[in-house]
Amino acid sequence: MRKRAAPFLTNVAVRPDVELDRERFPTSLPFLPTLDLALSTPVTFFVGENGTGKSTLLEGIAGLCGLPVSGGGRNDLIAAAGRESDCHLLPHLLGSFRRKPRDGYFFRAELLAQFASLLEQRQADPDFPRDPFARYGGRSLHTRSHGEAFLRVFASWMGEGILLIDEPEAALSPQRQLALLVQMAELCREKTVQLIIATHSPILLTFPGATLLSFDADAIAPIELRDTSHYAITRGILEDPERYWRHLLAEEEE
Repeated sequence: MRKRAAPFLTNVAVRPDVELDRERFPTSLPFLPTLDLALSTPVTFFVGENGTGKSTLLEGIAGLCGLPVSGGGRNDLIAAAGRESDCHLLPHLLGSFRRKPRDGYFFRAELLAQFASLLEQRQADPDFPRDPFARYGGRSLHTRSHGEAFLRVFASWMGEGILLIDEPEAALSPQRQLALLVQMAELCREKTVQLIIATHSPILLTFPGATLLSFDADAIAPIELRDTSHYAITRGILEDPERYWRHLLAEEEE
């Protein structure tokens, strides 16, 4: 896959005119004082341990892009019930755009069930002008598994714009993760899109030409797939599970 430039958001930095409270979250995040993050490719992955700030920064980016930090798109009614007031990082961020995306969507794990319920409410509304399930396979998302519903919504998404996804592997089996990678590749090939994804999945991190950014040190930095702890641990335990379990049980006994 030919490597291309990020079409929309090119940089996220900490605002030089704000004071950071280093004693309170999220301004206490280690990477924030030096944040000057270049986004150079259409697909970027945030990778790192739990609690390193991946999802928090993704929320801030959603705000910079004019998307509800609670999840969804600009025109989704569900956004009105979101958590915009919880995005305390946004006032501290400055975004640079090659051009502003006309459309966008923020996938959050907790959003999907609410969105499925919203579609059922629309079906029950006699004044709603069309079949709300038409874009999603013709039936309620509640009748599908979490992973199937996620892929349906992703496949039905948009023409072009920016797409933010927080830990899609929470909904997807390894096989479904491969299906998501295929959908991502088709979207990147056919449309002008930018995807920023926070993930722990080594499978998703294999996407060709993507930039991987590690949150595991005090400053966010590029990293290669084979240098991530996710890759090393997954490969190690699959190749020699007995050795890993001896180590884990020894730690427990100590």
